[in-house]
Amino acid sequence: MAKRSGEGRALWYVGPGRGEIRTEPVAAPGPGELRVRALYGALSRGTERLVLAGRVPASEYERMRAPLMAGVFPFPVKYGYSIVGRVEAGPPELVDRLVFALHPHQSLFTLPADAAVPVPDRISPQRAVLAANMETALNAVWDAGPGPADRIAIVGAGVVGSLVAYLCGALAGAEVTLVDVAASRAGLAKKLGVGFALPQAAPRECDVAFHASGSAAGLAAALELAGEEASVIELSWYGTDEVKIPLGAAFHSRRLRIVSSQVGRVSPAHRARWTPHRRLAAALALLADPALDALIAPATAFGDLPQKLPSLLAPDNAMLCPLIDYA
Repeated sequence: MAKRSGEGRALWYVGPGRGEIRTEPVAAPGPGELRVRALYGALSRGTERLVLAGRVPASEYERMRAPLMAGVFPFPVKYGYSIVGRVEAGPPELVDRLVFALHPHQSLFTLPADAAVPVPDRISPQRAVLAANMETALNAVWDAGPGPADRIAIVGAGVVGSLVAYLCGALAGAEVTLVDVAASRAGLAKKLGVGFALPQAAPRECDVAFHASGSAAGLAAALELAGEEASVIELSWYGTDEVKIPLGAAFHSRRLRIVSSQVGRVSPAHRARWTPHRRLAAALALLADPALDALIAPATAFGDLPQKLPSLLAPDNAMLCPLIDYA
């Protein structure tokens, strides 16, 4: 039996629209393990909205298990995958270091040392919570393979879509446009160094289009923006919802493609050389730009999450990345 090290508070999704915080024993770290005290975390407004609503399809129960998740879908389940904390015990070279972990929302926890990635000194712990989102965006860019001077549209200016736009904006000569129905997102696009357009004004004949709005209308808009024989990289996950896709009109004559992108496995373009751990470390390093702080919403106290989850994850909430403060 593992030696007890203390107690942690963990967020559990316990029913449709309901979460609760439970106190749990935390095992003392054994060889090759760390004990981490959480400082900040982040909610995934797309995935965790579906988890909170109990809308994870039964066919995806196993594939949707997050690293170190507890419980079973639909409920009760301890979910989440974005925590930055300080190492309290473990290998001497990691003690007192800030690390990022794909761990459910919990104030104190023990995990394998190789499941934590040290946060570079130049990156604040608040910005480091974006690592899981940046990993998703990085994988999507690998799936698409855009190049310099390409015309690129990203439909959906949420956290993942904005990070995809940010990465594409670094391509020399690329014409990158972040597309959203909310005109207020224009300021965000400017901070990220890319263009912005409402769907009806977005550039057509794009070399690649990404879709990250989570809506059927957004997917239709991405297909309209894609040029001849171009691909639409689908980043949205709809859970149990059925989505109407406009495959009539010019879809076939223009030989368009819809390509799924999912972070559960490294993109085939890089899979032979990259491990998930290497990809996550790279995602953390890509967060060095302070401009990315624009994606982080004001912090919510961890203890307030059960009451605030429905509003934080509501579809009509315009916030980007909800930050969790464990202090």
